[in-house]
Amino acid sequence: MDYKNAVCVLPDSLITAIQQHIDGEYLYIPRKNENKKAWGELKNSKQIYAQRNAVIFEEYHCGMTVMELSNKYFLSPKTVYKILSSMKNNK
Repeated sequence: MDYKNAVCVLPDSLITAIQQHIDGEYLYIPRKNENKKAWGELKNSKQIYAQRNAVIFEEYHCGMTVMELSNKYFLSPKTVYKILSSMKNNK
């Protein structure tokens, strides 16, 4: 996340008011609820992981072991089990 210099985007009176509470420190201003984006929405992460998990599920059903999948995808066996369980419940 990039930050913007308050001097470039806020009026002097607002900067002065903010300085009464926090002077010279970083301040995070959250998004409005209507502007929030869901996890994975910006970079398609959600879709990429869903596709990977579907492949893991298919490979498991074709005979690959959890340890083989774990090594192939650089995941812990526990994570592979969670993916398999999640995919089973979604089918």
